[in-house]
Amino acid sequence: MDEFKSEYAIVNGQRLHYVSIGKGKMMLFLHGFPEFWYEWRHQLREFSSDYQAVALDMRGFNLSSKPKEVDQYKMEHLVEDIRAFADHMKQKKFILVGHDWGGVVAWAFAMKHPGMLEKLIIINAPHPVTFDRELRENPAQQRASSYMLFFRSPLAEATLSANNYAALVDAVLKGGLQAGTATEEDKKAYIEAWSQPGALTGGLNYYRASQVGPPESGKEGGIPNLKEQMPDPVVKTQTLVIWGEQDTALLPSMLTGMEKFVPKMTLKKIPDGTHWVVHEKPKEVNKLIRDYLK
Repeated sequence: MDEFKSEYAIVNGQRLHYVSIGKGKMMLFLHGFPEFWYEWRHQLREFSSDYQAVALDMRGFNLSSKPKEVDQYKMEHLVEDIRAFADHMKQKKFILVGHDWGGVVAWAFAMKHPGMLEKLIIINAPHPVTFDRELRENPAQQRASSYMLFFRSPLAEATLSANNYAALVDAVLKGGLQAGTATEEDKKAYIEAWSQPGALTGGLNYYRASQVGPPESGKEGGIPNLKEQMPDPVVKTQTLVIWGEQDTALLPSMLTGMEKFVPKMTLKKIPDGTHWVVHEKPKEVNKLIRDYLK
């Protein structure tokens, strides 16, 4: 990984680790749970010929700061991290790419700071309004999202770290290892990132801070206080959405009605891709992004 430049930025009261390669306009990549900057290694190499390709360790993950207070992982802080980081990088307008939780933060950033984005690229991360709807109304999605309740529980860290993080390895890297697009070295890199003190808790705190999930114990499911968090849910930025249709955690029904909130959306589906399509089919993902940017 010697081609990547590893640095730190002190922004929004956090010390955020990031890697970069290339020069020019910034193309910023945001990972999800339980990933870290390394998720984007194939994309960093691909797009460094045209952009300054940058991948963050989001707060709570790998080598970045890991606040202990759960409320420090609320969306307002995550969005401000990105705004402050772009300012640190002296980028007034850039391309933002996000997957999973990184995609959720990217959606929220696009709503709040549309003038800072040239284009938005989302991979298997639902628009918050359609996500909220499906969690409240769709029994299939409620079942698929039951893991969120577990992630918010105090048992999550011990269970996910058991047997050298076997459950996380199986979830994140199994498809890539089978497809030959991930290696044993990649597996070692992930285990090292998950083993950073406080890293697993930091990632799980995204779920705890948001309280997102299906209904439980008489409580409504969905995203609490969504309208207060995102009063104008329409994304005005030109947006590419890439969706692995075999995602068992975020069902394709999430896409229904999304165009109402993303009027400048281009949707590209990968029929045999799962939630971890970035690992399984990096070349296909790269081609879809490059064709869109052209």
